[in-house]
Amino acid sequence: MENNNIFQEIYHTPALLKESIDGLNVFPSGVYVDVTFGGGGHSREILKRLGEKGRLIAFDQDKDAMENAIPDPRFTLVHGNFRFLKNFLRYYGITGIDGLIADLGVSSHHFDDSNRGFSFRFKGDLDMRMNQNAEISAADVLNEYSAEKLSDLFFNYGELRSARKIAAAIVKYRESKKIEKTEEFLSIIDPFTRRDREKKVLAQAFQALRIEVNKEMDTLTDMLSQALKMLNPEGRLSVISYHSLEDRLVKNFFKTGNFEGDMKKDFYGNPLTPFELINRKVIIPTEEEQMQNPRSRSAKLRIAKKIAEG
Repeated sequence: MENNNIFQEIYHTPALLKESIDGLNVFPSGVYVDVTFGGGGHSREILKRLGEKGRLIAFDQDKDAMENAIPDPRFTLVHGNFRFLKNFLRYYGITGIDGLIADLGVSSHHFDDSNRGFSFRFKGDLDMRMNQNAEISAADVLNEYSAEKLSDLFFNYGELRSARKIAAAIVKYRESKKIEKTEEFLSIIDPFTRRDREKKVLAQAFQALRIEVNKEMDTLTDMLSQALKMLNPEGRLSVISYHSLEDRLVKNFFKTGNFEGDMKKDFYGNPLTPFELINRKVIIPTEEEQMQNPRSRSAKLRIAKKIAEG
């Protein structure tokens, strides 16, 4: 039985819904993929635009999202990580797709569940696993990583200037007690937060841990690389990111076809890129959307179309 609309909104309110699906340029008989199903907001919008012969495959690695499955013969929900995109699509007999959407943000459901440890607003276990069957939690990272590895993590994924000091404080704390709760982690990093920037620093620290636990950057590059191979000519990618690390990867990939942003050129100096940019300027939510859905404020949408060969 399909969950009601109220529950879907509670689970997650998708950012840039119309803009991101408009960007896919959905045609009725096409094959589309939603790699971040969550509450199903984007998938439902795609299904509205598909005809009887259209097909939609959605992915989510969190078992909670399976409760939101849509009872529609055109729809398939895969309980799996989107880094295995190509294998799953082939399993379902799909050799080419006409569009893919990725909403890379953490859902409201995750942030608001105190048992999952994604937010510094709640006391609870330091978990942060999108896939609850995954082996390594945020607590494992804090208790087992070396000071050097922790420092790199907070500097690279959290862009924290005090990364080295935070890492040293974590190592010192765990000498006498394992770090298991969000409140313990907060007490460790408290000396490195200024009152005027406290929430920003905490968000950066939690972001860094979450990215590491879920291997988000590696997963994103794997998925985008496979999506390019699976896209039919003229097929589109519509990607919403929420922090500069993700956005930089997407921007580089869409512009050059690689993640370093290294533009290759042919003998005549023409750029060799597999994509045409649909929006050269990043799309952000309107002021009205940001007021209605404050969590959309950091959302950035980029859309690209695969260039037809020849």
